Amino acid sequence: MPATTTAITPDAEAPTQKQSWGALLVLLAGIFITTLDFFIVNVAIPATQRDLDATPAAIQWVVAGFGLAVAAGLITAGRLGDIYGRQRMFAIGLGLFTLASAGCGLAGNAEMLIAARVLQGAAAALLMPQVLGIINVLYVDEQRVKAFTAYGLAMGFAGVFGQLIGGVLIEANLFGLDWRSIYWINVPVGLIALVLTPRLVPESRGEGSTRLDLVGTALVTLGLVAVVLPLVQGREQGWPLWTWLSLGVAPLLLGAFTLYQRSLGLNGGAPLVDLVLFRERPFSVGITMALVYGLVNAAFFLILALYLQMGHGMSALDSGLLFIALGVGYFLSSAVSGQIAAKLGRQVLAAGALVQGAGQVVLVETVTGTNETLWLIPGLAVTGFGMGLVMGPMAETVLAGIKARHAGSAAGLLSTAQQVGGALGVALVGIVFYDTLGDAPTAGGYVDAFVNGLWLLTGFCAVVAVLVQLLPRRQPAPTPVDGEPVAEPVAKVEMLV
Repeated sequence: MPATTTAITPDAEAPTQKQSWGALLVLLAGIFITTLDFFIVNVAIPATQRDLDATPAAIQWVVAGFGLAVAAGLITAGRLGDIYGRQRMFAIGLGLFTLASAGCGLAGNAEMLIAARVLQGAAAALLMPQVLGIINVLYVDEQRVKAFTAYGLAMGFAGVFGQLIGGVLIEANLFGLDWRSIYWINVPVGLIALVLTPRLVPESRGEGSTRLDLVGTALVTLGLVAVVLPLVQGREQGWPLWTWLSLGVAPLLLGAFTLYQRSLGLNGGAPLVDLVLFRERPFSVGITMALVYGLVNAAFFLILALYLQMGHGMSALDSGLLFIALGVGYFLSSAVSGQIAAKLGRQVLAAGALVQGAGQVVLVETVTGTNETLWLIPGLAVTGFGMGLVMGPMAETVLAGIKARHAGSAAGLLSTAQQVGGALGVALVGIVFYDTLGDAPTAGGYVDAFVNGLWLLTGFCAVVAVLVQLLPRRQPAPTPVDGEPVAEPVAKVEMLV
């Protein structure tokens, strides 16, 4: 079929005509399966360890290898989308993720599984910023609000229901696949989305240099690995010397990266991250806000699962069923977050963070007052409702006003902030949780550990609400930067018709 070309000005960021929602469905399928794999693997750890006769260290790498590859690759992947085309990078990432999922399902030993999980993480890193970048340039006004709401809904559902989906798949034991089914389920979804991508998803790319900043890529990748690796491995290994050395080197590497990017920008080069992005207050404050909010959710899911399964002896499926209450609250708020955001503006994020914090306080009162897990449902529903008010509007708020040529880089930075925040949150809350639990865990110890973890997460929610107040009351229109004219060359978007 012939292709037509739609011109998108970077300042307008998107075509004014209505776009097909088919593209969004394909993009959301990709973000759903990649987010799902971050959470679902926890359910399968016991069965995986038994079947592969894996050591505890190997099992840790099954989880950590994925997250480490994602966090380290996001910024570079965003820039690759700007240079070579976001649809192209999305398709390559989706294809590699599907292939890696099959590799996980076929793994005959722990080493093969770890390698496939690292490839999965690298593929997810390549895919994820393209989703945000394409949404940001393809949809406009009310369509953009709806698209970002759907994006938040897909990510939230993958996180909230990941444990339930994994529990159902393992319990069903389809075709005798046992734990392998959590990986094989990605294959048909990935293949269908891959076939539909060139037909439904438009191509877009940024204007400017087509060269990748290799020095910047090396510096930021090493810097992020130096941050995330000790966070995901440190507690389990007792915080050996190498973890502290790594954390000490990380600021030096990231500082060198920042200085190099600034130098490239001032000398007319093509930096991996254009620091001009941080001149926009919505973006600079929003990235900080995303990092802090990232501290909350991954850690919340972790300590809730530990409390239910270890403290109460619930199975993965039974505890997953309890997560439905969280999902119901999330679904209800996600369905109306766009309308609420239209009325409250930036304050919808503050309201969501405070509601989520209130739900966590309700959980504190519940677990200290009764041992009956069904009484957790109201607190979980309120917590989920708060999550939904934050997740969708977060991306739209941070990326609003970003020029089309920077869409991929900005999306990569946003996703990186969320991933690093998640790793940091798990590390910090994990320290509090396990220090409270002690060396001889008891049922009461799990209650105390869960409560202390919840109080810390509630504090993070309060910080998010404060950061929202630093955002401008209204999103400013794009302005010229460094003499750059507002009416600048267009970025092409090729749409199949």
